Amino acid sequence: MQPSFASRLPLSRFQLDRDALARERENLFEELWADPATRILPIYQGSALLSSPTTLALLPVSAAPAGDLRVYLGRSIAESSPEPVGTPIVAVEIEDATQLAEAEWGSLYRVATVLDDRDAGMFVEALALLNWHASHRFSPRTGEPTLVEKGGWVRRDPVSNTEIFPRTDPAVIVGVIDAQDRLLLGSNALWESNRYSLLAGFVEPGESFEAAIRREILEESGIPVVDPLYLGSQPWPFPASIMVGFTARVDPAFTGAATPDGTEIIHLRWFSREELAASLPEILLPGRASIARAIVEEWFGAEIDDGQR
Repeated sequence: MQPSFASRLPLSRFQLDRDALARERENLFEELWADPATRILPIYQGSALLSSPTTLALLPVSAAPAGDLRVYLGRSIAESSPEPVGTPIVAVEIEDATQLAEAEWGSLYRVATVLDDRDAGMFVEALALLNWHASHRFSPRTGEPTLVEKGGWVRRDPVSNTEIFPRTDPAVIVGVIDAQDRLLLGSNALWESNRYSLLAGFVEPGESFEAAIRREILEESGIPVVDPLYLGSQPWPFPASIMVGFTARVDPAFTGAATPDGTEIIHLRWFSREELAASLPEILLPGRASIARAIVEEWFGAEIDDGQR
């Protein structure tokens, strides 16, 4: 049986109750630090502490290194994890890992596909929030340093008293399919010359997903598309996106060729399933943590064995 599309999205998994109401408590972190059940997820330079190659390390408060920024992630609801259901978890960004010098750290790129549902969702949530904090240390209204409040989910401008909330930037990513059921893949100017993926782009202000699909595909390939079909979405905290996945068909009235824009996309290729399989030794596909990989495999009809994790 074919796995569902959602099951192909490793960064969309979660087993954590974000416990949003608790963020309103003024003394939340004092309460959490006094609770022996609280566990800390240390984050250092974008990587999480590992207890094994496939598991994040959660430390008691007494064993956790000091950190300048804390974010309350919520409470575990995973019944199969070592920590009991209801365990409160706080991500702590540390600047000095000397205390954990012999520890192993893992980037989300590297470990996303091997983590369980709770750890994958927890890591995505922590990284997305910490990336947001890094870019909002100062108020866009007054330029003053902002204050962290509400469990790390709000930064406040102390001059204008304006609350600044975390943001997520939506981007569409599209499997473009032609009348011969071939898939369009492109090579980005910033990648290795043999790496290919789907076409994608950010949704502009005042624009629907469907309008963004038509605009982005036309801009990057010169191809008009119709019939966008939603597949699923996945957070992508690099630094603050959510990738919204679609397929779309080439407009039947179009008779031209795929033409890369020459700035972002430098090469475009159409692949049948047989051609893609035959090309695997020479081309690199999107990594398994990406929704692009999931869309390619959805079209292909099976998992693609290209040696990537």
